[in-house]
Amino acid sequence: MLSGKRILVSGVATGESIAAAVAEKALSLGAEIIVAAYPRHAATAEETVRSFSGLSEVPVLPLDATSESDLLRLETEIQERWGYLDGALHAIAFAPQAALDAIMGVPSSDVEMAIRSSVWTYSAFGRLLYNLAPSSGASLVGLDFDSSKVWPVYNWMGPCKAALRSLNGYLARDLGEKRIRANLVAAGPIHTRASSGIPSFNVLVDAWNCQSVLNWDPTDTHAVADSVCFLLSDFAQSISGEVLHVDGGVHAMATHLRELPGS
Repeated sequence: MLSGKRILVSGVATGESIAAAVAEKALSLGAEIIVAAYPRHAATAEETVRSFSGLSEVPVLPLDATSESDLLRLETEIQERWGYLDGALHAIAFAPQAALDAIMGVPSSDVEMAIRSSVWTYSAFGRLLYNLAPSSGASLVGLDFDSSKVWPVYNWMGPCKAALRSLNGYLARDLGEKRIRANLVAAGPIHTRASSGIPSFNVLVDAWNCQSVLNWDPTDTHAVADSVCFLLSDFAQSISGEVLHVDGGVHAMATHLRELPGS
């Protein structure tokens, strides 16, 4: 499905990362990939990539996506290695602990860091693809979480994800002139390194256990990876500005299923 595609995969931290599952799946579907990992996670990301049987030749590049110089360096390296880029996965989100613990009383610098890391970097990936996409087009995919509801946890990451959804539409508008698609995959809660920093993350998992119309496994990254690879492929060539929910159907439910009469 991705034969001949050259794809950038960001956000690989450990083997539990959604991005790691995407990297492995994309490779199995015929893609060439470059992995970009936060510098502190680069060594672990290299070990994760090497764990994919016979795939140790995949380059792992350090990237702080909030850094303009790092982004320019990444663009130059991709240009020198490949000359163009068919797709990119943006799997980057971060908020300082104070911004995850509360909404009010959080230092503005912490909120600014959350927005720059989790939202602005998505536009930076859009610019990267704009500069490197071939004339046939390309695909930008980001990872999302349902921001249409207010959760008892998550705090400033909720507004960040709402901003990400709005930005996705604007990127779809501006990237479309170069046949570049921009879409998000809104996944249910999955146990990853990133989720371990969210206070009371199991509250979200419990909500999915109550509301999911399908069996939701918070340790399984593969269903999300499959959907990301679909959006990176030519099978999604006319889809842009979309949010694809891979959440067991929770987004469509009005109430907890177990609270309904007869449940």
